[in-house]
Amino acid sequence: MNRANRAARAKKIIAYLKRTYPTPKSELMYITPFQFVVAVILSAQCTDKAVNKLTTTLFKKYTMPRDFAKANPAIFTKEISSIPFFRNKTRAIIGTARIVEAQYGGVVPHTETDLVQLPGVGYKTAHVILGELYDIWEGIATDTHVKRFVRRFDLADANDPTKISKDLETLISKKDWKYVNNGLVHYGRHICPARPHDCAAHPLTKLWPPAALRWPKSK
Repeated sequence: MNRANRAARAKKIIAYLKRTYPTPKSELMYITPFQFVVAVILSAQCTDKAVNKLTTTLFKKYTMPRDFAKANPAIFTKEISSIPFFRNKTRAIIGTARIVEAQYGGVVPHTETDLVQLPGVGYKTAHVILGELYDIWEGIATDTHVKRFVRRFDLADANDPTKISKDLETLISKKDWKYVNNGLVHYGRHICPARPHDCAAHPLTKLWPPAALRWPKSK
């Protein structure tokens, strides 16, 4: 696919997302910055709805990094057992809390370099955290929503989420990176879900009608 065509198509998509979702915000619920970190870790391969249902109770008990750092792993595992991979997420959350408390004085790091050193935090998670907590948009986070729309609108050839992020970052103006992830997340949840359906009349599909017939399998 011609790169110029992809860039032009991406520009139209971003223009729509900017108009429709002008203030990028996550739908994950939290009060303290570290609670957001926890919520993002919990949300891996899990819906925000399920995470919010869990944290409504969980976050009454655990507020600051030190609270999570002192958590009893066996008890915490049971407390989050309603979501997938709860054992791995228990280790990641408690481990991250201990590092943030010990090395950063309880303050969530504000660079990708520091964030990706934390258990359970990769490129995608780091940039979700940076954008939400610090309004720092130094990268594009590729989650399942971004990945499927990238495939449907033929914006990149890669399948690996980080490679997709890097491709998008070369295709889209940096000043618009902030609108990509949250915009496509909201669009995917509330307008164009993942299951195949007639979406010819949807706003983004109207911008590029071939997307109506493109339903890539999840990998």
